[in-house]
Order: sequence, then C-alpha cells, then structure tokens
Amino acid sequence: MILPSPLRVRFAPSPTGYLHVGGARTALFNWLLARKHGGQFLLRIEDTDKARSTDDSTRAIFEGMTWLGLDWDEDVVYQGANLLRHQADAYRLLETGHAYRDFTSPAQLEAWRAEAEAAKLPFKVDRAKVILPRDVEAAKLAAGEPFAIRFKVPDGTTEWMDLVHGRIAFPNKDIEDFVILRSDGTPLYNHAVVSDDIAMGVTLVMRGDDHISNTPKQILIYEALGARLPVFGHLPMIHGTDGKKLSKRHGATAVADWQHQGILPSAMVNFLALLGWSPGGDLEVMLRDELIGRFDPDGLLKKAAVFDPKKLEWMNGQHLSRLPIAEVEPPVTRGIVAAGFASEAELAARRDWYHRLLDLLRVRARTVDDIVRQAEPYLRAEIAVPDDLWAGLAKDAEATRSALTAARGALVALPDAQWHDGAAMEAALRAAAEGIGLAAGKLFTPLRTVLTGSKVSPGITDVVAMLGRDRSLARVDAALARLPGAP
Repeated sequence: MILPSPLRVRFAPSPTGYLHVGGARTALFNWLLARKHGGQFLLRIEDTDKARSTDDSTRAIFEGMTWLGLDWDEDVVYQGANLLRHQADAYRLLETGHAYRDFTSPAQLEAWRAEAEAAKLPFKVDRAKVILPRDVEAAKLAAGEPFAIRFKVPDGTTEWMDLVHGRIAFPNKDIEDFVILRSDGTPLYNHAVVSDDIAMGVTLVMRGDDHISNTPKQILIYEALGARLPVFGHLPMIHGTDGKKLSKRHGATAVADWQHQGILPSAMVNFLALLGWSPGGDLEVMLRDELIGRFDPDGLLKKAAVFDPKKLEWMNGQHLSRLPIAEVEPPVTRGIVAAGFASEAELAARRDWYHRLLDLLRVRARTVDDIVRQAEPYLRAEIAVPDDLWAGLAKDAEATRSALTAARGALVALPDAQWHDGAAMEAALRAAAEGIGLAAGKLFTPLRTVLTGSKVSPGITDVVAMLGRDRSLARVDAALARLPGAP
C-alpha cells in the first residue's frame, strides 16, 4: 500500500491508567513508521472522561513513552481543550442535514430497548420516531428542552482498504444512527476523534483492531464534513500465553512494571515490535536504528500476538550483551545504589573497574536485576556464605581446608604482574590442586563459594582478578578461620 503524503500519525491514549503494553505497541508502530519515512508522530491525550482521567495517569504515559524513547514531534494535544470545535463540527453536520436533533428522554429510550428485547430483536433507534416535525422541534427548542445530536447514517456500504487486514466493508443498515453530541453538549468518542484528527492533519490512523467497529462511523463523519480520509490500519490484539486477551492475570501489563523488573528500554522496544510485525526470516534481535530501517507495514500480521514474559527476558539478555556498556551502566547503577551495595560516587571513582565488572556479569544475566544481584560480592567488603552452602563446606572440613589452603598459597605466590593474567592464574591454581591430589574443579568450587557466596559465577580467575588480592585472600582467610577444627 502507498503511504499518504505528508505522513502524519498519532498515538491517542486515555489518561485513565498506566501505559499498557498494548498501547505502547501501538505508539511504537506509529513512531517507527514516522521515523522511517520522515513523517510526524503526534501525541494526543484523550481526557474527555473527566471522572476517570487523572494527572498521575497522564504523567505515567509521558514517563513510559520517554523511557521507551518514543519522542513526539509537536506539542501534546489535549482533547478536552477542543470542546468548542467538537460542538461546532456537530452543529455543522446538523446544518448540512447529516445529523438531526434527538429530544428522546432516557426513559423513552429504555422503554424502546425493553420492547425490542421482549420481541427478541436487536435494538436500534427508529429514525422515524425520533425526527420531529419542524414546528414540534421549534417549540421544544423555544422551551429549552435538552437534545442530543445524532448522525444520520446513509444507505449503502462503508468500506476501506485496511493497512493490515485489506478490504473491510460494513453494510450501513447495520449501523444505528449514533449520537455525536450528548444533551449536555459533550461529544461522543467517534465524533471527537474525527474532529481532532482532521484538525491535527492526521493522514494515517493505526490502532488496535478492537477499533474496527468504530471505523465505519468515523469514515461517515469524515465524508460528511468533507474531509480527506486517512489510511486506517488495525493491529491484532495481544494475548497471554494461554491464548486469552492480555490482562493483569498474566502478570505485569504496564510498561512501568517491566522497567522496574530490570528490563532495558531497547529490549522492550524490540520485543513489542515483534508483537504483530515480522521483519522476515529468523531475525529477532534488533536495536532501535535497525528496527526503524526494517519496519515495513507489509510485515504487519493479522493474527493475535502472544506476550511471553520468558521471551521478553531472553530478549533482554540479548540486549544486555550487545549494548555498549555506557548504556547498560545507568540502570545497573540505579539498582546497585538502591540495594545499598555502593554509592554512585564509589562506582564513578572506579569506573574502568566497574565497566569490566559489568562486561563480565552481563553475559550470564537476563535482566538488570540479575546483574545487580551478581555484583554484590564484588562491591561489599564482606559476604556471608549461605547456610546451606556453608554446611556443604563444613561437612568435610579437612578436605575444604586443604583445598582453600592450597589455593591461598598459589594466589600469595602469584606475582603482581600475573594477577590479571587469567591463563597464568589458572595454571597456578591447577598446579596447586594437582599438588594435593585434587581435580581442579574440587579446588575451584570451594574457592568460588567462599569468594562469592555462590556455586555459580564467572570463571574463577575472573572472580579473583575482579576482587583483587587483598579482598580475595581476606575471604579465604575468614573461611579457614570459620571451619570446624580451625586453630
């Protein structure tokens, strides 16, 4: 499909909650399209529901989009500020005969609905009952009786070529004459959206496919106002791994939740991009510039996407290993400071060492939190070996003492020049193990445990080198002193 020119797309969330991953995916696809084709990405806050809209939700939307790096090109539009234009457009439709006044009371509407239900028929407002003779209407207007404005749906069919689904058509006979302006003067969603999109010059509307049923109504309003139709595209819904619509029962659904669980923004963007779009082939891991370069509406999928948290964590691990250390550092630093392992000043004073540590730890991490947990033994002056691991060491105290003593001797004898020479250090430790008749692993395991408080870590020589001579020897000495039978 040929994209419109100029290309102006928008993201229009309601500030009634946090930025949901589904909304973030919609924003991302619009943003990618605009960035690839030199278009404009616009942001509109649809805050007409005053009872549910909150400043906190608006702030959360801004923060979520900023974290994802989805910048917008013009000032934010607040839908609630456009009430006078919404009303003017509704009255223009009234004047041109595309809409009519409806003085029907709520009680009368409810009675008609009950009649339809009793007859087991679908309820639809009967235009013949609602449109009044001019003299009756004039009298009601003179009396100040309240009225809504309904759009007069024409005969025929409303159709469009959808960016995702291809041709979609709705028989107009299935569309009720719908209210565009309530009796209190406030607009209904479909009318306000069209009025705003026209005013903002939006030329492509891409949103979730739960909006498909709204689109024919909106097209009719566009046509009645004599405005250019945008291109429409409707994205598949996002399901959980159980095949049901994504909701809180599936776990975190807000972008901020994943931010606080150690997910990188680049990984979240990469993951969201693959929920309903494919670049072709087996390519999955892409940084932002590559996503922009590869994004093509032809790759948009019709079937529902599946939000798999395990896949997101895997994706995050890929980004942790591929991003420049300078991009990994800030979120890890925030986590380390929050955990109380070190201050920003302490990390800044040892930045070269800190970057080497991050480079070492990120290989085995899937989240920022994983790196923070792994970093603790290297940042604290002392560590506590968990009781279960210590029990294993103490069970055969003599064998543990023999292994740790041999390892200590090898490390003490190692010249300073070889302290950061992994091959030389490993050779020395292997020789020490052989000297007491042990396989190297039987020496490495207790040494790793007393140095890190874990049986899992980077290679033992990397651990020792990052801890340094003094801290490594101090931890071995502390363990030897604690073993049963120590002198």
